[in-house]
Formats: sequence, structure tokens, C-alpha cells
Amino acid sequence: MQEMELTISDIRVETPLVRSLGLRAPDRSPLPPFAPGAHLQVRIPGLADARCYSLVTFVPEAGCFAAPQAYRLGVRIEADSSGGSRFMHGLSVGDTLTVTGPKNDFPLHAAEADETETVLIAGGIGITPIAAMASALQAAGRPWSMHYSGRSLDQLAFKDELAALAGPALHLHADDDAASRLDIGALLDGLSTTQHLYVCGPKGMIDAVIEGAKKRGWPACHVHFELFTSAAPLAGDQPFEVELSQSGKVLTIPADKTIVEVMEEAGCDPMYDCKRGECGVCTATVLEGEPDHRDYFLSDAEKAGGKLIQICISRAKSPRLVLDL
Repeated sequence: MQEMELTISDIRVETPLVRSLGLRAPDRSPLPPFAPGAHLQVRIPGLADARCYSLVTFVPEAGCFAAPQAYRLGVRIEADSSGGSRFMHGLSVGDTLTVTGPKNDFPLHAAEADETETVLIAGGIGITPIAAMASALQAAGRPWSMHYSGRSLDQLAFKDELAALAGPALHLHADDDAASRLDIGALLDGLSTTQHLYVCGPKGMIDAVIEGAKKRGWPACHVHFELFTSAAPLAGDQPFEVELSQSGKVLTIPADKTIVEVMEEAGCDPMYDCKRGECGVCTATVLEGEPDHRDYFLSDAEKAGGKLIQICISRAKSPRLVLDL
């Protein structure tokens, strides 16, 4: 992936919590192409890990992906921000960002001969990659519809742009309005398992779509999602030990840290990428103990077998795990 220095060309206040940032090359030259669903990794001063922000566009033209003159990011300020969204909301026009990308872990499926309507589902700031997908589908003349949900209608960013792009294909939902509140079960009941589903938003929404689709017989390859939330402790999490069988090292994993984090602190060099349990790069073999699976990568059968674990996010149900690392 390419590292670039980009300049903030404009800033728009989309809602009280969401700003969008336009990014251009300092010499105004064209930027690298991107595909719908792609994101940039933004280097945040003082933070070890880059923050990922999806590229958003509402232009239903192939050229906006193939030869973009500018990128646009949507950023929601988070009350419990670790520094990323606060930094992004503190930027001004003319400031410079160091970014890497574009990278795409959330690609659109290729057009199919017997293609049915693609269903896009977004919650909150999860609209950013979903809007780019809508633009690409519209540009290609492929059938699609969108369901966009938030706590209230005034918290739905980019409503006007989406309405102009989608027309009757756009369905807005607000949690504070019983008449329009998104009912994922009812939505899925009205669809066919031949349709592709794309969902991005809060973890609870993604989990509900995944589980609802699974219960209704959707093939896993038709259910696509992206979750930008990293591992977070859950109520009741306890420390546990991990033995690395290849070196004999024994590490204590506290309730508020992951196996990957503790390994790095101990001077190990574990392989990982997304740190969200989606990509599978950090898969490790379990030699002893019972994993507490929290990933989205392993199949139900693999989880039941208990022989694999995603060390970036999953934990242990047993007091100790022995891993082939």
C-alpha cells in the first residue's frame, strides 16, 4: 500500500457528531484509484496504531473510483475516543495527514448473470463504505436498495446526497420513531437468500444481520460486513494464561488486553492485520485449553472443534491455553 501526504481541502459539518473531510494531493494531482468499500489508514500523532476511515462518495460514475481528484472521509466524534476521532475533528483546512492505502477488506461482489437486488444496510457512520457501494452499483446499472438507520433522523449524515443518489431505493430508519425503526428480522423475512447483504455499523447491528441471515438459510458468501471496532473487554472477562509451546513462554493475559497485545509487550512478533477478528491472519492452533471465540472468521464447525483461535480478539474459557506459537 502507498503512503501519502494529503492536504485537507475542505471540511463539512454533516451532523452535530459527524464531519466529512476532503483530501487532495498537495500538487492537486490525481489520487490512486479505489474500489467501493475501501478505506485509508490514517496516522494519528501519539497513537501506535493507525485509524481506518472508509472512503465515501455519492457520484455514480466509474471515474470517481478510477481517477479520483480527491478523497472524502466521514468521521464521527466518539465520546470514549482513544484519540483518533478527537484528532480528526480538530483538523483545519490546509492541515496535512499521513495516510496509507487505499485498502479494501470489504469489496463488492462481481456482477452475476442472474443478479438479484443487492441490499445495503448501514448504521450510523457505517454509511461511509455503504454509500460508495451504492454509487458503484448505480454507475454499473445493477439493482440495489439501502436501509440506513440511526438513533434519530437528524443524526443520519449525508441524507440529502443519499436521497439524490438513491431516490426510492433509500429507506431511512430512526430508533426514536416506532414507525420507521429498523426491524432486521422483518427486513430479512422480506428478502430472498439469493440476495447479497452488505452491512456496516455498530457491532450489535452486524451481529443481528449475521445471525438472522444464518437462521434463514443465507449462504455465508452472500453476507458481507465490516466492523471497525477493535477488541474490547466484556463484563465478566477474567485473566488467563497462554503458553507459547515453541518457546515455552508463559504469558498472563489481563481482562483488558488481548493475546496479541501481551505478546507484543513480551517482545514477540505475532502475525496480525485487522485486530477485529475478521481477516484470519492471526489464526493460531490450540494445543490445550478451551477458546472463547469472539471472531467473525472461523466457521461454526471450526469454533466447535476448539482447535483454532484468532489471537487478536478471542480469549479463553479455561484458565490456560497452550498455543502452537
